[in-house]
Amino acid sequence: MNTTTATPSMGRTRGWRGWLGARGQAAGGGADALPVRVGGTEYRQGTATPAYVLGFDQALLWVVVLLLAFSVVMVYSASIAMPDNPRFGAIAPTHFVVRHVVAIGVGFVAALMAFQVSMNTWERMARWLFVASLLLLIAVLVPHVGVVVNGARRWISLGLMNFQPSELAKFAVLIYAADYMVRKMDVKERFFRAVLPMAAAVAVVGGLLLAEPDMGAFMVIAVIAMGILFLGGVNARMFFLIALILVLAFAAMVWLSPWRRERIFAYLDPFSEAHALGKGYQLSHALIAIGRGEVFGVGLGGSVEKLHWLPEAHTDFLLAVIGEEFGLIGVLLLIGAFLWLTRRIMQIGRQAIALDRVFPGLVAQGVAIWLGFQAFINMGVNLGALPTKGLTLPLMSFGGSAILMNLVAIAVVLRVDYENKLLMRGGRA
Repeated sequence: MNTTTATPSMGRTRGWRGWLGARGQAAGGGADALPVRVGGTEYRQGTATPAYVLGFDQALLWVVVLLLAFSVVMVYSASIAMPDNPRFGAIAPTHFVVRHVVAIGVGFVAALMAFQVSMNTWERMARWLFVASLLLLIAVLVPHVGVVVNGARRWISLGLMNFQPSELAKFAVLIYAADYMVRKMDVKERFFRAVLPMAAAVAVVGGLLLAEPDMGAFMVIAVIAMGILFLGGVNARMFFLIALILVLAFAAMVWLSPWRRERIFAYLDPFSEAHALGKGYQLSHALIAIGRGEVFGVGLGGSVEKLHWLPEAHTDFLLAVIGEEFGLIGVLLLIGAFLWLTRRIMQIGRQAIALDRVFPGLVAQGVAIWLGFQAFINMGVNLGALPTKGLTLPLMSFGGSAILMNLVAIAVVLRVDYENKLLMRGGRA
């Protein structure tokens, strides 16, 4: 496009633009070319690019709406037998689905508010948001403040719903890491100045999460931070060194924790006599549910495993119920929806970078990493491809704070897309 709109972060990203320009020349293009292809359209700086502007990506919005609508149906189906379980007391059959719908409603309002916030404002708020998430992670560990469920202290009661600070921490680390990479663009090749401070910040968050304990959330946050560092242009050797250190750290945490180690052994043989009624119980019944579904499923509402056989059927193991009731076809369609969602969000991020908007681009790509990686882990656990880990399926599983922060993250991506299209029309973001 012929008109360039100045943003607060442009002065800090000259190194990034120079690197892109050098790559463009090496590929045979001019210094002004930004050879980024998104959805079949090539975006180049300094070139008029026609754009069909709808305000924001409506296909992305509709896929999210369809996933949420399907989640309401499946949470109701998976939790309808819960009142028969003495553990939950006297609750109505609609107890969980009503709370799920309320969480979606609250998330929708929060998403509308988040969409009104410009990406420049998110960039200015990044460090304060990160500090706020740290304070909440500390607060949840305080007795009589944090709510203990199944031996884990992860929630703060807000009356209408329990809020999980680790979900806010995922979003806060994402925003902070994107802002950090923009600020450190000129020294991104230096380990001690570019990588070590970010690693220290993630380590502090990880320490607080492990105290809850919530190793699953720590894994997601570590992958988000690493992904943004990699996409931000950190030296490949440093990136793989950090990856190796993280893998060794997680392996050590598993090995030094008897109950985590037992989970790994149960994963390797969930149907053995030693594990079938212990750590392998959830996985074995998830596999039974998916096996019963075969290709076309037993039909909506026909699941047997959700009748007090499969624990957490409406949260971590919702996919197993989907596999039983809708079969292989239903699981493949859901996997396809998440693949499309992740790819589309990544494209929006690439388009923002092509328009010289590095911070919004890294934020969008960070959301893609977050939702894609967490969905991959949850699906892998349900299908028996990965050890059991307490991570919900984004946009689908029951869980108020998870749905809330997922919708806020999607709203921020839609804001990035909105500002991209505004700039392509020659407007000001």
